[in-house]
Amino acid sequence: MNDKVRIDKWLWAARFFKTRGLAREAVKGGKVQLNGTRVKPGRTLAEGDQLTIRRGEDEYLVRIRDLGDRRLSASLAQEKYQEDPAALARREAAAKQRKLNHQARADRQRRPDKRQRRQIVRFTKST
Repeated sequence: MNDKVRIDKWLWAARFFKTRGLAREAVKGGKVQLNGTRVKPGRTLAEGDQLTIRRGEDEYLVRIRDLGDRRLSASLAQEKYQEDPAALARREAAAKQRKLNHQARADRQRRPDKRQRRQIVRFTKST
């Protein structure tokens, strides 16, 4: 275990981002906050620090438990932090709502395609 770990390296090791470069860009872009404040990618972390991480439409609120900087399997990486239960519930509810919205859009009627237009023409001419 390390005493000092850069925030971008920890985010990569905890599998919040696929590459360290993406983690660095997220921190630089203000998508990651440490204890409620915006930080630079080289900022070191301590156990017990609280991170707010925005990835797309999802927002994670996590407390750091382990400062390991090695990228491990996903199940072991989840042991590096403890997620706030309220934030987890909000994220799951938002994901469920997005899924319902997507299904509603998929069920919506569209304009007829070429084949359907030909069928309509044949039906209207026959009557």
